[in-house]
Amino acid sequence: MTAARFFVEGRVQGVFYRATTRDKALSLGLCGHARNLADGRVEVLAAGPEAALDALEAWLWQGPALARVSAVRREAAGPDAVGEGFVTG
Repeated sequence: MTAARFFVEGRVQGVFYRATTRDKALSLGLCGHARNLADGRVEVLAAGPEAALDALEAWLWQGPALARVSAVRREAAGPDAVGEGFVTG
């Protein structure tokens, strides 16, 4: 299992970004979390197969219809930092 942390910038808060990210992650078989950051970004931590993480990253650039994503930054994360299921916070 591989894990990655994504930082998503743009109009990504108040547009159901975290909820739809959870739905997409679960459909890909990933576990982790999505949370709003104080600086306006969304942090997504996810773990699972590399191909599923790549698919999630591609989806993060689009997000829900009301989102306007300007950047997605990906960094490696330890899989032990990820719990079961996928939660938003």
